[in-house]
Amino acid sequence: MNREQLIQQVKERYQVLASMENRDHITRSTTEMHPEAYYEKLLNLVIDEINKGTFDSFSSGKDIVEEVANNKGKYLYM
Repeated sequence: MNREQLIQQVKERYQVLASMENRDHITRSTTEMHPEAYYEKLLNLVIDEINKGTFDSFSSGKDIVEEVANNKGKYLYM
């Protein structure tokens, strides 16, 4: 799959996740990072990795999101 398609799929996936968490966030403390900010930062890091070719063997954005969620220490330096 081409990298632009992967980036678009990852963007869509993180938008859904941020939206779902935003609903829950209203009842939580305001001291933690808001879901939109968290997922925007995460998205930018993942896009950088996609552009570097890290995820060239992946067939979908969903697969990338799941891989990153399961292995944050491997891919992310937040």
